[in-house]
Amino acid sequence: MRILVTGANGQLGNEMQVLAKENMQHTYYFTDVEELDICNKDAIWAYIAEKQIELIVNCAAYTAVDKAEDNPELARQLNCEAPKELARAAQFHGAAMIQVSTDYVFDGTAHTPYTEDCEPCPDSVYGTTKLAGEYEVINNCKQAVVIRTAWLYSTFGNNFVKTMLRLGKERDNLGVVFDQIGTPTYANDLAQVIYSIINKGIVPGIYHFSNEGVCSWYDFTVAIHRLAGITSCKVRPLHTAEYPAKANRPAYSVLDKTKIKTTFGIEIPHWEESLERCLEKL
Repeated sequence: MRILVTGANGQLGNEMQVLAKENMQHTYYFTDVEELDICNKDAIWAYIAEKQIELIVNCAAYTAVDKAEDNPELARQLNCEAPKELARAAQFHGAAMIQVSTDYVFDGTAHTPYTEDCEPCPDSVYGTTKLAGEYEVINNCKQAVVIRTAWLYSTFGNNFVKTMLRLGKERDNLGVVFDQIGTPTYANDLAQVIYSIINKGIVPGIYHFSNEGVCSWYDFTVAIHRLAGITSCKVRPLHTAEYPAKANRPAYSVLDKTKIKTTFGIEIPHWEESLERCLEKL
């Protein structure tokens, strides 16, 4: 299969490149903005036609949650308009598409894990534009899969795990919010699931994926420091109100993964097990 992966320089895109070596039965086209500007409609259509793309994995997005509040038009272009055009081009050429989305499509006021049937209710520009992108992909490409994920980290790029490691070594104390609950997701695990979906066959629809288990950002930080052997930094729990941010964060964003596990026959590791695997590579 001829596969286009956009956003190839990001966390997930890089993990897709790593795992491509274990999935050599496909031909890959890994692109970022230098190779393919997904905000350029003509470029999208020309690239997909020229390379005879059969599947698009869209890992590209505007993910700067706070900056999105000040740049709603740019967020809309990358998170909604670009996926729409990718989906339209995929449909025209008989290709499938996998769109990566986010827990931010929910406002986080629930107290039980969100299923795919829960009504989306975003409370930020980022969440609103990502939800609009979901609708555009599903409505414009019949063979489309949307995967909502949360709290993504990896050995690549800038992310929460790397920041906590750095601050844990630089400071003797650190405040982290304890009243936002969710589940970390190791991007390598998400990439493996995407390959499972590709290899087992597209089953169109919306799916949720994160690692198993539940924690707060405070719990996550404590585990990062413990597993990394950082003992010189005391981690203090903070309320969200003590750590002001421009965009609202979901207070509860645990995703129910039953659908993706049963549809594709996958097992998902616990977040702490995956964190340990990631730290071993750093």
